[in-house]
Amino acid sequence: MIESESKSTAPIEAEARGGERARPRWGRRLAAAVVLAAAAVGLAWLIRNGIRARTEAGAELRTATMEAAEPFVNVVHPKLTPPAQEVVLPGNTQAFIDSPIYARTNGYLVRWYYDIGASVKKGALLADIETPEVDKQLEQARAQLESARADLSLARITADRWQFLLKSDSVSKQETDQAVSNLGAKKAAVDSALANVRRLEELQSFEKVYAPFDGIVTARNTDIGYLINAGASGQGQQLFHMAAIGTLRVYVEVPENYSRAAVTGAEAYLTLDEFPNQKFHGTLVRTSKSISATSRTLLTEVDVDNPTGQLLPGAYVSVHLKMPKAEQSVTVPANTLLFRSEGLRVGRVRDGKVELAAVTIGRDYGSFVEVVSGLGPEDEVILDPADSLAEGAAVRVNRGGGGGAGR
Repeated sequence: MIESESKSTAPIEAEARGGERARPRWGRRLAAAVVLAAAAVGLAWLIRNGIRARTEAGAELRTATMEAAEPFVNVVHPKLTPPAQEVVLPGNTQAFIDSPIYARTNGYLVRWYYDIGASVKKGALLADIETPEVDKQLEQARAQLESARADLSLARITADRWQFLLKSDSVSKQETDQAVSNLGAKKAAVDSALANVRRLEELQSFEKVYAPFDGIVTARNTDIGYLINAGASGQGQQLFHMAAIGTLRVYVEVPENYSRAAVTGAEAYLTLDEFPNQKFHGTLVRTSKSISATSRTLLTEVDVDNPTGQLLPGAYVSVHLKMPKAEQSVTVPANTLLFRSEGLRVGRVRDGKVELAAVTIGRDYGSFVEVVSGLGPEDEVILDPADSLAEGAAVRVNRGGGGGAGR
């Protein structure tokens, strides 16, 4: 009985021992599956992060590339020109009248009365000339005039007598006509002799040299004992040189683009280095009304009153001419201009894009230029644009500074 019970329980125990051995095998399988799943999740996470990092790096690279393709530019806003403007041009002062003084008769200089720098009035005696030849010629001419007058008196008496005798037929008509004709010839001889006397008297009056106008003696080219030749021919014949400096002329070559300032009657003023704080006011009196084909300038005359003689002829001056009021314009730095085959252009920025604006230039101030059309004060103009700057190119404005300012 006991043996049968032991035999019946043996299979059960054996089965229990087999189940105990099977449990660890399934646990190991489950653990391996968990490990594999965790590894797969980790790998997937790594792959996902790698792809994400690679995507972000690509996006950053594209952004950097786009940013590199959009260069920074410095910009400036055009400045409105001031309402009152003037143009300053070089000029030289000249005497209102500048004249050499010559002798009109031959002789020797006896005396001179004024030297250089002397102020003389019109009609003042400048020099005396001794003319012995002219004096003798005048004496001879006067004697000839008296002889001609005597002949005329005799011819008049003869003609009157013959005309009286002709009434009684005491003389012939032919003889009377001859007497009357002789009277006419004697009258002509008297007139000729009188004209010669007056000519020589005029020459004798040239023995005294007078000032032809109020002015300053700027040169004396003669001295006592000099042989004087009449007229202006030959060298060394100029006795004196005079200049009227009460009013000075200033001739200015006004460039064509400033010719609007050359208006007759316009006010102008002069400045000189030797008078740094002083202005000399004048008036624009005339222009040549013609642009020179060689210099492209307009010859302009400005007259300046000089009652005290403070200004000297030949001085270098700066002439200030006021420009007439015109439409409001703007100025930009000269380094904003682009010289293209289609014309002058300026690069401006609008909505991050480049626009090449056509402009018209007015006056040139050196580092700045006037733009009369094509730009406004609200525009952002590119400084130092590259020659390769193209229409529609994307740019970024450098807001950190570095740009110049308009005039």
